[in-house]
Amino acid sequence: MASLHLIKLSVGSESVDSLAAWQATRAAQAADGLPRHITRMWPRRADELLDGGSVYWVIQGFVQCRQRLLRLDEVIGEDGIRRCALVLDPDLVRTTAARKRPFQGWRYLQPEDAPPDLAATRDGEESLPPEMSAALAMIGVR
Repeated sequence: MASLHLIKLSVGSESVDSLAAWQATRAAQAADGLPRHITRMWPRRADELLDGGSVYWVIQGFVQCRQRLLRLDEVIGEDGIRRCALVLDPDLVRTTAARKRPFQGWRYLQPEDAPPDLAATRDGEESLPPEMSAALAMIGVR
């Protein structure tokens, strides 16, 4: 069985680099130094997610990267409400750009619907700028 994933909007991020910078400041606040995202809802399919699943980040209307989901931690807010911390691998893996309409919260993402990872660049080879990758995705080129 293939791993189940989550897809989530990265509200306020302008690029993969800005998401990484934001997570670096947030990760410094965590005891283990790992980035995390706090969400109100606890995934009911946690076992499937933790079997190799990732969080796919939508940035500026396009899925642009993913992070492996390491664990789910319970967090009790100052208001006494139980929340879920998605604890993430610090490595952001860039994916092919895939257009995604805005939505609230997170959604499950089936493996067959997840955009593929970008191939690692070879020495001396630069990756496409995010704007160009997004433009290609808009016309259906992956």
